[in-house]
Amino acid sequence: MVQEEDSITEALVQALVSDQFPEWSSMPVRAVSRQGWDNRVFLVGDSMLARLPSTKAYEAQVYREQRWLPLLQNHLPLEIPKPLALGRPGHGYTCSWSIYRWIEGDNAASSPPNEDESFAKDLGAFLNALRKAPAAYGPEPGPHNFYRGGSLAVYDTQFRQAVQALSGRVDESTALAAWQTALGARWQSPPVWVHGDIALGNLLVREGSLSAVIDFGQLCVGDPACDLAIAWTHFRGEDRRTFLKTVDLDSGTCERGRAWALWKATIVASGLVQTSAVEGLSSWQTIQQVLDDVRAEA
Repeated sequence: MVQEEDSITEALVQALVSDQFPEWSSMPVRAVSRQGWDNRVFLVGDSMLARLPSTKAYEAQVYREQRWLPLLQNHLPLEIPKPLALGRPGHGYTCSWSIYRWIEGDNAASSPPNEDESFAKDLGAFLNALRKAPAAYGPEPGPHNFYRGGSLAVYDTQFRQAVQALSGRVDESTALAAWQTALGARWQSPPVWVHGDIALGNLLVREGSLSAVIDFGQLCVGDPACDLAIAWTHFRGEDRRTFLKTVDLDSGTCERGRAWALWKATIVASGLVQTSAVEGLSSWQTIQQVLDDVRAEA
């Protein structure tokens, strides 16, 4: 998948805003310092954010957020992005895009919360509220959101390839046993809202506390297990137990959440997907956390 971010510049965004939203044409456009993979993000003035998909593959995220975030915001205890306008292709850029209200705060990857226990409780409470929000007619999992909220079985072949590629560097038998256990545990309740990418970079912190959740591009209704992966990618020891106790989901869902974390970590560590050096290092830490957790249960 070819990224097009080099062609998504401040000048392009300024031209798109000026043409399509002339009432904002006098506002300066500035690229934010920390960019994501799926989108390029720019400040428009001091109170708005333009978000442009980095490739056509991510364009569906624009429509999901435009359609569903206004309906979810009143059901959630933390701020989430508020769409203000839907942009069209133009000036050689081929995707639809969005303008949102700017949310103050620093992402938790660069500005860690003051204490993980409170962070775990606040994040768990947010996910509980998200699951309880009315989910009728919400989008189902599929290729458009990389099967978040769907079945792990979609990634079975890829996971086994990754484990094989890591032969001699990971405990293969424990990894495969954890994966197989997760495949046998199914979500037995009606579909619920799933964020799909609960990661530190999508969690905003103000004054040391969780204040907002952003980037709902993988949003769907389905199995919430993937939203638990952060229990192994970030939380440790008692803080992990606090988070899982707060979300209060059955053991099978926790096992699937753990497998989602293991899948992502192994495909990164094995080189099946290319990413940053920082994420490469953290993938090994996640693998160790998951396998230690599985062995502790044996």
